Amino acid sequence: MASTQAASVPLLEMHGITKQFPGVLANDRVDFDVRAGEVHTLFGENGAGKSTLMKILYGLYQPDAGEIILGGQPTVIRSPAMAIAHGIGMIHQHFMLVPTMTVAQNVALGLKSSRGLLTDSGRVSARIRELSDTYGLAIDPGALVHQLSVGERQRVEIIKTLYRDVSLLVLDEPTAVLTPGEVRELFRVLKEMIASGLAVVFISHKLNEVLELSDRITVLRAGRKIATVDAADASRDELATMMVGHEVAAISLPPGTPGDVRLSVAELRVPGDRAAEAVSGLSLDVRAGEIVGIAGVSGNGQRELAEAIAGLRPVTSGRIVIDGVDVTGKRPAGVRHAGLGYVPEERMRDGLIGDFTVTENLLLVDSTSPAYFRHGFIRPEQVRRHCAELVHDFTVRTPSLDTPARNLSGGNIQKLIMARELSRSPGVLLVAQPTRGIDVASAQYIHERLFRQRAAGTAVIVVSEDLDEIMTICDRVLVMYEGNVVGTVDPRVTSRETVGLLMAGTAAATPG
Repeated sequence: MASTQAASVPLLEMHGITKQFPGVLANDRVDFDVRAGEVHTLFGENGAGKSTLMKILYGLYQPDAGEIILGGQPTVIRSPAMAIAHGIGMIHQHFMLVPTMTVAQNVALGLKSSRGLLTDSGRVSARIRELSDTYGLAIDPGALVHQLSVGERQRVEIIKTLYRDVSLLVLDEPTAVLTPGEVRELFRVLKEMIASGLAVVFISHKLNEVLELSDRITVLRAGRKIATVDAADASRDELATMMVGHEVAAISLPPGTPGDVRLSVAELRVPGDRAAEAVSGLSLDVRAGEIVGIAGVSGNGQRELAEAIAGLRPVTSGRIVIDGVDVTGKRPAGVRHAGLGYVPEERMRDGLIGDFTVTENLLLVDSTSPAYFRHGFIRPEQVRRHCAELVHDFTVRTPSLDTPARNLSGGNIQKLIMARELSRSPGVLLVAQPTRGIDVASAQYIHERLFRQRAAGTAVIVVSEDLDEIMTICDRVLVMYEGNVVGTVDPRVTSRETVGLLMAGTAAATPG
């Protein structure tokens, strides 16, 4: 929690903010304020209106009603440039960086240069180093952005805002794509910023992070403000209930009896992106009616393993067998035909096509099915009926079947992908980072869906960097370190500390 005592006079006030989109009331007369030297969190489910409220503050949207007051003066903000001129910076969930440019070039974009059309790289780089030293951001001004990790790219975004001398920084779901270590580093940087007098608006739905970082918390639900509370007086249960409108019961894995092996991976070797071996002779079996978790610190081969099983990455050697069919080296369509359902780690990049509608995304893997296409022509009634049933069954919140998928919240995008993959009744379901960046209610729903698949005899593999998730929903947990399984544990009788030691490569492997 931020340690600096926040000022009593609000730096920002928003009164009665209302914003409506076709079919959606995103903000309904919302009041919100922020003081200098505090972290004020906007907390709520995906689609609650948090990002919309801050996009209004940043000039990306114009409110239908309401007023913004900065420093005691009513202010109209019609563009991000006006917001920056008023000392407001915003870091979006999807970073706004040019990958082929350097850190300094990205920071200098849109700013006047003393060298005319040329970037004043020396002055910009010097200021970046100064900001890096002040806040412990540790970033090389000359590094190309595409060579940086996700956490380092976020530091670049922070430096971009600090370079423009903002007094109020908005972070939209900043931890959604970060590892636990990167989250800790981000929080350290934010606390440094707060100590220097900046104000931070933290948009999140993660209870642990909200309680750790915030001074005050405002809860939004379905576009309305429910309450503003002091973080020191708030509890997890209270916040969760305010967020979803009812008590959120803890889930637990029901008893089960695993059946025959449905997925077998033997001595698998997979190259990484830079030729180095990412998976080194790994073997595992997953049986019908069990959920097997793959735990590990990011970068230890989990992503490459999942992509190899799905047919998206070539293998150097080894075998992958699904329900008795050797799918080693097959293309994704062949692996799917053998019975694999796959929910990828990068939902927006690999899981769907953002500009396609909900209907089009639901049909991506069934585009030649005679149930929906005949003699080269689509069967519109059958398609809409099928897609409407999936949207209803998986509680996907969308204005219509014709809504572009990119307009959905993270939780609803994940439900959409799950609906498509599970509609094919896969024998093996591989889910990577199933609840990363989504709210409590959506996460609980996805976990319950995984339990249903397990009960139906599906072999389920969950790859997750969320240790609490892995230990809660899995029958067995395989821990990966440097491209191989270093331990297999029973989460019901194993401590998180033991798993953490395995993840760090500092504990002996446990036979499994």
